[in-house]
Amino acid sequence: MARDHQAQRAWVRMPSGRRLDLLDPTPFDWDDSDLALGLARTYRWGGHSAWPLPLSVAQHSLTVMHVRAAACQSAGLTLAPLSALRELLHDAEEGLLGFDCVSPLKPFMGDALKTLSQKLEAAVFLRYGLPRWTVKEHAAHKLADRLAAASEAVHVAGWSAQEVRQTLKITVPPLSEDPLQVIYGGTAWEPWPPAVAAERFLDQLDQLKILCA
Repeated sequence: MARDHQAQRAWVRMPSGRRLDLLDPTPFDWDDSDLALGLARTYRWGGHSAWPLPLSVAQHSLTVMHVRAAACQSAGLTLAPLSALRELLHDAEEGLLGFDCVSPLKPFMGDALKTLSQKLEAAVFLRYGLPRWTVKEHAAHKLADRLAAASEAVHVAGWSAQEVRQTLKITVPPLSEDPLQVIYGGTAWEPWPPAVAAERFLDQLDQLKILCA
């Protein structure tokens, strides 16, 4: 017996009033403020934090983008605006889904979650005109992502540097300086309130969209 068509939908009403079917997303189902707020309300490290607030994916995304830009600068290069936009949006599907699965659990979630994430990511890439990763670019991105993760593990989640290496199996050393502090001020590595994270993410997104136009 065929399943009811409506039972195969997973609708999400966005703050803007738009609606997104998580099982069949299109690039027109959210606006930028929806994405920024979704990422600001989606938390890393399972929502656990040594601070009063958990760390949002929005703040993490800004960290990764700036770590990647700093790596380019150290090599005498400049991170192109479109590449910076792709770094900023590398976890955008998590903001639409409202869920950041900790990496060790992903194999236990099955192929359905992977397929769902890939569909959302494809919609994001299409909406913002992002090129697919090359092997070299993706390797550089993953290094920036791991640097951010190692640093967050120590400075946000409360793991020791030794535990990050031995227990979490993240081999890159954590950063000591918060790359966002020099830009936004505040206390190094302190998670931002959702409204602040959303505003700062959206502002960066708007700036990069102008540069990429």
